[in-house]
Amino acid sequence: MKTRKMMLQGTASSVGKSLLTAAFCRIFRQDGYRVAPFKSQNMALNSFITKEGLEMGRAQVVQAEAAGVEPSVWMNPVLLKPTTDQKCQVIVKGKVYKNMSAVEYHQFKSRLADVVKESFQKLEEAYDVIVLEGAGSPAEINLRENDIVNMGMAEMADAPVILIGDIDRGGVFASLAGTMMLLTEEERKRVKGVIINKFRGDVEILKPGIRMLEDIIKIPVLGIIPYCDVQIEDEDSLAERFRYQKCKGGQIEVAVLYIPHVSNFTDFNVFETQEDVNLRYVRGGESIGNPDILIIPGSKNTIEDLIYLREKGLEEQILRLHRQGKLIVGICGGYQMLGKTIRDPYGTESSIEEINGLGLLDVETVFEVEKTTTQVEAVVTAPLSGILSGIEGMKISGYEIHMGKTFLGEECFPLNEIRNRLGERTQLQDGAVNEAGNVMGTYIHGIFDNIPFTRMILNNIRRQKGLDALQSKIDSFGAFKEREYDRLACIVRENIDMEKIYGILNGEEVC
Repeated sequence: MKTRKMMLQGTASSVGKSLLTAAFCRIFRQDGYRVAPFKSQNMALNSFITKEGLEMGRAQVVQAEAAGVEPSVWMNPVLLKPTTDQKCQVIVKGKVYKNMSAVEYHQFKSRLADVVKESFQKLEEAYDVIVLEGAGSPAEINLRENDIVNMGMAEMADAPVILIGDIDRGGVFASLAGTMMLLTEEERKRVKGVIINKFRGDVEILKPGIRMLEDIIKIPVLGIIPYCDVQIEDEDSLAERFRYQKCKGGQIEVAVLYIPHVSNFTDFNVFETQEDVNLRYVRGGESIGNPDILIIPGSKNTIEDLIYLREKGLEEQILRLHRQGKLIVGICGGYQMLGKTIRDPYGTESSIEEINGLGLLDVETVFEVEKTTTQVEAVVTAPLSGILSGIEGMKISGYEIHMGKTFLGEECFPLNEIRNRLGERTQLQDGAVNEAGNVMGTYIHGIFDNIPFTRMILNNIRRQKGLDALQSKIDSFGAFKEREYDRLACIVRENIDMEKIYGILNGEEVC
């Protein structure tokens, strides 16, 4: 049977393309199809390592999870990871190609068409349905030449397009009509319908505007999706996640430093599932306050983000919390910042060759040219007490993405022993913990997704506060996400014309 496909494009970034792609992947899976997501080019600092040790965008990993299939770099053959305002690291088929400026990449992009075609064909050979996702807007007319991610990709795949508009930000009718107006005649023919996303209120009030919009753009509105608070990693909601805080009245506060080149902020989503935790992101210039756990996240430019912490007055606040005995955790780049020295002899991330770290761990980091990308299984081996007591001997799993190697001094202990790397048995050290047991660093992304590990640390803090231990309401983060994918699919099914969606998928004209 010929592979069926459809493509979701948006009037702008952050209109909900990624989440709706995940929703359709789950819906088609529920309906008995082998389905895969596809985004030819993704620009994001959130990435994931496949079982082969290849790097891809996390948004497509989420969509693959929703589809119930193993994530593959064929689903995201080109990943761009910004390193500065004007440069990014270009990753092709899961491996670093090189760093490029925007101008260099624009000139290089046409050479990626064959890579994109090859990847899409691999999926066509293996799946019944492919749900493609665009990037930004197809009406960026200055980028039309050599486009490989919006209408250019739709043409390569010969895929019908559904256009998504975000009503929550205002101006949804103008953005949908204006986008259609800026498309070429051939491009407009590909757009078979529109979806209005993130609606709050009474749909009846919207209906007169919908009828007028359909008269203008000559294609149907397929559905109006309500604003929904599902706990699924959503690349499009990045700005909202850092801007708004949810205070649940929990007894434990976890603060994460928001740094300019933050990567893999999804490491901390699990805290939102714990009823006694308030998760808060701290920007430069804001007060860290007095959290129970302070986390320095991963970074795509560790040295520049360390300088940022100093310039914004955050370093002294970190040191104050350390003196108070609070738990300070560094993940990947954050782990490197906790050490005494960071060196970049090859200019891998910065033009600065050496910088002093925060000095909270007796470790030194040296950046190298080759990136470490691997899935791992490990065991906590450090002798621990206090806040970290009870996690020794626990099994954890996750993945590593980093350019540097970190060397331990005499005043700290290795945190973990990696027993399995990409399916091969190993005995390698990871991370470090100080002698007092209140500063912890690791290269393992997703370490907090291991619920027993995370819950043990939280319960140690509860005991220090004179509170009883609390059991997590979820046994595993993976099972929790599965329920959320089903909930998302249910919301979309209830608010969209699935008969017309299947008509579009089957190449029919809908009205």
